[in-house]
Amino acid sequence: MSSQVAIGSLGISGSHEPRQQGGTPSPFTLVDLQHRQVRYVRISLTDRCNYRCTYCMPAEGVEVVDRPQLLRFEEIVRLVRIFVAMGIRRVRLTGGEPLTRRRVVDLIAQIAAVEGLEDLAMTTNGHQLVSLAGPLHDAGLTRLNVSLDTLDAERFAAITRQGHLKHVLDGLKSASEAGFSGIKLNAVMLRGLNDAETSDLLAFARAHGHVLRYIEYMPIGTDDYWGPESFISGDELRTRLTDAGWTLRGDDISASRGGGPARYWQAWPRGVDPDSAPGTPVGFITAVSDHFCATCNRVRVSPVGTLRECLSTAGALSLRDLMRQGAEDAVVTQAIRDALDGKVDGHRFWSGQTTLESMVQIGG
Repeated sequence: MSSQVAIGSLGISGSHEPRQQGGTPSPFTLVDLQHRQVRYVRISLTDRCNYRCTYCMPAEGVEVVDRPQLLRFEEIVRLVRIFVAMGIRRVRLTGGEPLTRRRVVDLIAQIAAVEGLEDLAMTTNGHQLVSLAGPLHDAGLTRLNVSLDTLDAERFAAITRQGHLKHVLDGLKSASEAGFSGIKLNAVMLRGLNDAETSDLLAFARAHGHVLRYIEYMPIGTDDYWGPESFISGDELRTRLTDAGWTLRGDDISASRGGGPARYWQAWPRGVDPDSAPGTPVGFITAVSDHFCATCNRVRVSPVGTLRECLSTAGALSLRDLMRQGAEDAVVTQAIRDALDGKVDGHRFWSGQTTLESMVQIGG
């Protein structure tokens, strides 16, 4: 059953997915109320960032928590061990900007040493990768996602408010030289700001061996920037690519890209025969226009240790407080299972629901 509502002059389609039915879950599998298997956890290291991206946080007046409220390294590592024991095999570190956390390389080494963890990734703005890419790789970080919304230096400065494009491009080069492959570029597309670069961003990714993911701008934040004037859908982005001469085929490689939220196509630029040359994978994360709640396989832990079962809801369980009150691992484990028993079946962004928190507070 589908529905469509108008937000301003913008029509956004969404679907109400039925709750999945299933048998008794394995005691070694973490599942939610809808019997969706939770396969990875996103842990935010900090709510601080050296950028002030327009779609992520206000330019001024950003309140950050006192440092003692942040999860300590030993608490983060303990949570990773607990999640791995529950069946999680993938962990992503986010922020804020995770590379602003002091001694982050030491933390990476500690997490990478957790037995049973198979994949340790990080989402970063890339500003500090020139100096940190090598140490991060050596410490055991396996994958990188780097935010890159534009290839124009002036536009980059306008979007990030404090960023320098050259730092990020040099950081990407350093990351490749350090041994990171298949680096994913995250581009939040904003109508009237960077959407004219839709084709250029994909050409850049293809030229450098990166994987571009276009991300729909979500109604998250407190500055009222989101709306029909700024939103652009995945369907429109694909149309723009084909109009620019790109050939797109299918989304049949989605399963081979880690089971995350992106749906992937193969892309060939104008003049390249798709039947005689490899394509470039390009992903679309369409949380608003074509949401993927029915297959959600992740949970988040905020910088202060709150378990966020869904991006759109605040979460009530403080894992930090449990641990600091002396709870044993079994108690923390059961609390996580109980919290997931109350996970909603999906957000309602397409019906006008907004989340009045900055992404830096939520955790990426």
